[in-house]
Amino acid sequence: MIKGIDAVTLFSENAEKLAKFYKEKVGLKPTGEFVMGEGKDEANVYMYEYKKGGDFAIIDHSKVKGKNKNPERYLVNFEVDDIKKEVAKLKKNKVKVIADTYHVEGYGWVATFQDIDGNYFQLVQVRPS
Repeated sequence: MIKGIDAVTLFSENAEKLAKFYKEKVGLKPTGEFVMGEGKDEANVYMYEYKKGGDFAIIDHSKVKGKNKNPERYLVNFEVDDIKKEVAKLKKNKVKVIADTYHVEGYGWVATFQDIDGNYFQLVQVRPS
């Protein structure tokens, strides 16, 4: 039986640069950094661990090249307490907006952005602040 999601992994040609984007522009707080594998299979791993939900990891991958050509295929939702404040911060940091804040009945508020590798991610506020 599947109990839940342990982690979401985002692979990149340059995990260090992408991790820096998520730290500096989005405001994620890194909880760990390490090297996985050896030799040509060695990869840098950047971890973000959360008390609620699964962890988020950014990892180097030798087969990932360039920007994501299908960013609509997969989204990571980051839950926030105050979507207005967080969206304003990302806009100030010049993070590309794909869909500005909108309401989903029965769920909450959502805003969609694009990272420097071309991946989409969303901020969601599912409970009142």
